[in-house]
Amino acid sequence: MDLNHQYAQHQRALMGAECAANDDDRLAKLVKASRIAGRISEFQHGLGAAAACAWSKAQFANPATLATGFKATQ
Repeated sequence: MDLNHQYAQHQRALMGAECAANDDDRLAKLVKASRIAGRISEFQHGLGAAAACAWSKAQFANPATLATGFKATQ
């Protein structure tokens, strides 16, 4: 897995959510970012990487929090 590419895709999805035209588009981009974070987390866990904990947290962020516009803490 190319982690740099995955990190960039994740960042693009988050930036796209920030300037989305409507709530549905924003939520779709946040879901995409969460899925990417999940893939990164799985890969890192497979390697035993310490950074995997942060990506696990991003993957399991509360959808209600994401939908209402509050930023998740990392």
